Formats: sequence, C-alpha cells, structure tokens
Amino acid sequence: MTNNIQNAMLAVSLMDLTSLNTDDSQASINALVNSIDPKLGTPAAVCVFSEFVDDAKIALANRLLSHVKVATVTNFPTGDAPLNEVLNETLIAIERGADEIDLVIPYKALIKGEADTVLEYVSESKKACGSRAKLKVIIESGELKTPALIAQATELAIQGGADFVKTSTGKVAVNATLEATEIMLKVIKKSSKPVGFKAAGGVKTSVDANAYMQLTTEIIGHDYLAPETFRFGASSLLNDVYKVLNETQQ
Repeated sequence: MTNNIQNAMLAVSLMDLTSLNTDDSQASINALVNSIDPKLGTPAAVCVFSEFVDDAKIALANRLLSHVKVATVTNFPTGDAPLNEVLNETLIAIERGADEIDLVIPYKALIKGEADTVLEYVSESKKACGSRAKLKVIIESGELKTPALIAQATELAIQGGADFVKTSTGKVAVNATLEATEIMLKVIKKSSKPVGFKAAGGVKTSVDANAYMQLTTEIIGHDYLAPETFRFGASSLLNDVYKVLNETQQ
C-alpha cells in the first residue's frame, strides 16, 4: 500500500465532517451524512449546529454509522456570548445527544489581557460537559495573530481541562495554518497531558492534510495521529480524499 493511500485513509478517519452554514437544514445534514462512503472510510465525527444534532444522529443510525460521533459548537462563531448562555447552550446540546462540544473562547477578551475570563469559559464548559461529552476548545488562532497569544490561549485551554485544542472556527479571514499548528502542538507536548489537537478551516485537499500530519509526526509522533487525539475540521476535504482513494483503486 502506497503512502498516498495510507495517508488518505488516515485523513478520513481523523475528520470532523462539518456543516456550519446559516442555510443548513435537515436535508443538507442528511446530504452531509450521505456523502460518507464507508467503503472508502468513515470520519471520526460530523460537526453540525446544535439544532441538527438529532438529525445527524438519526441519519448516521439509518446508515449503520452510529459509531461516528456528533459534535456541535458553542459561543460560535464570535466568542462573544455571556458565559451563562454558553453553558445553557452546552447543556442543551448534550441533551440533544452531542458527543463533543467545540467551544469558541472569548478570544477578544484574551487580546485585551483578560486571561481569567478565558479560563473561566473553558473550565465551566468542561464542568458542564462532565463525562458526557468531550470538550474541544477553539482559540481562533488567526485572530490572536501573535505566537505569544496563540501559545497562551492553548495553555489556558489545557489548564481549563480541554480534551482538544482547535485552531479556528473557519469563519474568519485566517483559519488553520501550519505556523499556528506548530505553536499549539509544542505547547500540548510540553504540557505532558493527553490533549488532542484539531486543525479547522482551510484544510481542503489531501496535500493540505498531509502537511499537517507530517508536522504533527515530527513534533509529537505518528501515534498521535488517531481520532482520540487528532482531528481535521473540514467540509470539502472528504471529497478530495475520496477522489485520491478512488483513483488509486482503479
């Protein structure tokens, strides 16, 4: 088996297949789930708005894909909601069956120097998730801009109990970059805690995915490239990776 096929198959298994659009509907979520071809590999999760968690669960069950997790977002995309609203959002999403919560930190507060605010959002959200859902913390690295702020946000996420630290919402000008990824992975490695990493926004092709997987292998090691510790947040990546796999099978 060539490296290309192995990498493409691995990329599929690490994917959070995502639809977070203002015009999402039950039909579009069904179409998202129907885009999965189990013969070519299944993603780790699908990520949808909270009101579509039920629809995603049902659509996955109908295709015998209930092992695929369902993730949703909170404080999304601006990071500006009051904490009590964010916690309410979190509890409702978990009641709807969400397995994973992707929380946007109040990153504008961090830029102003309010680190305690960020820590509170993460730690309180972690308490709300309890043992029922994983907490993935979006730091919005493209808006933080500086290596120091990206590193600080990652440290705060880990300190607050994040299961994963995620680059971006995919809704700003600069989303996942290899530069931010390197900073975040080095902070995770230094923490010696079992914290995962998620690159989101802008990872569109198998070539893109390979660059992130190679960097991760160099910093933390190949074993880290497992759904429990590494994810891609993507919408168009699945089609490209499936294309690679289909071409190699012909």
